[in-house]
Amino acid sequence: MVSGTSLKTKSPAISVLLPVYNAEKYIAIAIESISKQTFKDFEFIIIDDCSSDKSWEIVKKYSKQDKRIIALRNKHNLGGCKTLNKGLKLTKGKYVAGVDHDDWSYSDKLEKQFKFMESNPDVGIVGGVMELINKAGEVIGRRKYNLSDREIRKKIFWYSPFSHPLVMIRKSILDKVGYYDPVYAPADDYELYFRIGKESKFANLPDVLLQYRVVTGSMTHALTKNMELATLKVRSFYSKDKRYKMNTTDRFLNIIQYLSIFIIPPWIKIRLFNLLRNIK
Repeated sequence: MVSGTSLKTKSPAISVLLPVYNAEKYIAIAIESISKQTFKDFEFIIIDDCSSDKSWEIVKKYSKQDKRIIALRNKHNLGGCKTLNKGLKLTKGKYVAGVDHDDWSYSDKLEKQFKFMESNPDVGIVGGVMELINKAGEVIGRRKYNLSDREIRKKIFWYSPFSHPLVMIRKSILDKVGYYDPVYAPADDYELYFRIGKESKFANLPDVLLQYRVVTGSMTHALTKNMELATLKVRSFYSKDKRYKMNTTDRFLNIIQYLSIFIIPPWIKIRLFNLLRNIK
């Protein structure tokens, strides 16, 4: 169950969904970056997952300043996957855009993605490029993603084709394929992308749309291992789907990744991943 302000009745073009948990240090930055978007026709659903810090007080303050904000709070901590699903059930927009509580969105993010989706009705999900920032907000790198549907499908068994806080998804597609599946957590977003790709095309914009905050040391050994195992579980399931093609190289790389979970320390793997995926 959730509690909060009354839900608006008007149907906006975009629903922005922001789950929050113990983010008092950065949540104001994340909220303001959405409130100041050049595209104005959106609802902003913020769900606090029973934070123990001052996150909820900050969210309530901003909800009084911006009528587009729908501030809700879980009575019990539900975790990211279930909180996102609760939010999705409340969305009224034609599109749903994700946000993380410690990131910063460029002011034209929603506008660029909305225009692209309106011009490409066969695309069900679109992402973009993100800058990587440290705790102080300094840019330390950049991460690009494959742009076309063909390129994305070619590498979908190598790494996630999107950054979750960067995506905008067509709500009609979400209603058709379903929401986040807790069975695949913490790789539930990755699994959702595969389902979306069964019903529509993929795309990423070449534009930098987000600053993604990297917190050094946040990935523990157990968390890294769980993420990799969940990721491999997703790939194994969809390797049997005729709409995706896992070739010999894909299978070899996934076998190597599985073996590496028990051999290579997580901090080394994170550095290797960043070396391969990030641009200085």
